[in-house]
Amino acid sequence: MLRTVSILAFALAAQAATAQEVTIETARGDATLPAAPQEVVVFDLAALDTLGALGVGMAGVPDLVGSDILSDAAGDAEIVGTVFEPDYEAVNALGADLAVIGGRSATQLDAMARILPTIDMTIPGEDLVETGLARIDAFGTLFGRADEAARLRATIEDKIARAQSAIEGQGDGLIVLTNGPKVSAYGAGTRFGWIHDNLGLPEAVETTSEGRHGQPVSFEFIASADPDWLIVIDRAAAIGAEGARAQATLDNPLVAGTKAWKAGQVVYLDAADAYLNGGGAQSMERTLDTLIDAFAGGSES
Repeated sequence: MLRTVSILAFALAAQAATAQEVTIETARGDATLPAAPQEVVVFDLAALDTLGALGVGMAGVPDLVGSDILSDAAGDAEIVGTVFEPDYEAVNALGADLAVIGGRSATQLDAMARILPTIDMTIPGEDLVETGLARIDAFGTLFGRADEAARLRATIEDKIARAQSAIEGQGDGLIVLTNGPKVSAYGAGTRFGWIHDNLGLPEAVETTSEGRHGQPVSFEFIASADPDWLIVIDRAAAIGAEGARAQATLDNPLVAGTKAWKAGQVVYLDAADAYLNGGGAQSMERTLDTLIDAFAGGSES
C-alpha cells in the first residue's frame, strides 16, 4: 500500500511540475521555466516597467533614478545593486527564483545565472515596438497574466494607430537627444527611430546614427534640416545629471529659426520613459500619449 501511494505521489508531482512549466521568447532564444515565479529580481528597466503594468511584484531591483513609474513598479523591493553592477551577495540572500536582465545589464547574464535561473529580455532599439509587445506577451505567459497582457497589448496597439493617424500629413521631423550642451540626432532604425518606423513620421534629414548611438550634430545641422517637428529627449534629465537641460540647450537663434520652433512644434518626451525604460509598456503608452496630444494640435503641412 505504501509503495502504491509513493508511486502515485511521484506521478502526480511529475505531472504538476510538467503542467507548471512554460516556454517564452527571450533575447537569447526560447526559455522553458517554472510558471508564475514568486520571488523575482529585475535588472532590466523596460522589463520592470512592463511587469509593473501587469501588476507583478518584485523582490529585488537596481537602484533607480529619474522615473516615478519605475519606483512605483518596484514598490517595496530590496535594492540589489545597479543595472551595471548587481550586488550578487544581496541577490543571493533574497533566495529569489528568477532574475530578469536586459539592456544595460545584459552583460551580467553568465554571472547572474551562476546564482539563480536568469533570462535576458533585452529590447533592441531598432525593433522596439514589436519586441516590446512580444515581451508583454511573454511576461503574461510566464506570470499567469495572459488576460492582463492581452488587454495591455490592445491598449498600446490602439494608441499606435491613433498616433499614426495624428502624425499623418503633419510634415517631417527630427529626433534629437541632448546631453547637457551636446546634441545627437537619431533617425530610422535607431533606438528612438520607432517614431519614424512605426508611427510614420517622415525624416527631415537622413542621419548616420546606428543602434544606441546617435549622430553628434551641431545647431547648424538642425537649422539646415529645418524640421516641421523637433522631437527631444533629455539624457541629463533622465539620469539626474547636472548640466543644461534640453530647453536651455536648444534655445538659440539657429534652432529658433526652424519651422518646428516657430510653429511651437517642439515635443519634449518624458526623459526617463524614452531613455531609461524604452520599450516598457508604460513607457510606450506615455510616449504615445505625448505624441498623440502634440500632433493632434499641430497644423497640417
